[in-house]
Amino acid sequence: MDKPAAVSIQSIESVYRKRSEDFFRLALARTSDPDRAREAVQEGFARAIRARLGFRSSDSLEAWICRCVLHATHDPRPSAALDELRETDDWKPKISDAEVRAAVGRLPAPQRDVLFLRFYLNYDYLTIAETLGIEVGTVSATLHAARENLAQALEEVAR
Repeated sequence: MDKPAAVSIQSIESVYRKRSEDFFRLALARTSDPDRAREAVQEGFARAIRARLGFRSSDSLEAWICRCVLHATHDPRPSAALDELRETDDWKPKISDAEVRAAVGRLPAPQRDVLFLRFYLNYDYLTIAETLGIEVGTVSATLHAARENLAQALEEVAR
């Protein structure tokens, strides 16, 4: 019988960076709901992180994580946050495409570049880092900052 092998969070993160979009498409096919699919991917990776010490070395890490995502798609309980959003009709801000483009245009150039490479060209973090000549960690931090800045700007527009 195979013994559990310690799996690092970095290994799980690597699979996330490489395959999360594929896992999203799989979850979407299983749930037919983009919100539930995103939640299933997040929950699947969270389960993998929590259970990483029990990973069996004979398994493929990617296949094991995929199973975690698939199990999460079967979870009949939507998150409390999604329940709250679904209970109100006014949760979705009324923001035009022009306002979104303007908010993106006001981002600092490095944030805009990372955002475009990630979401328009579907580049992974490593490819973005190589393209821009920066570290992978800088890509992650810059993308996070861009998302935060956009969320704040669009929240202000929605008021």
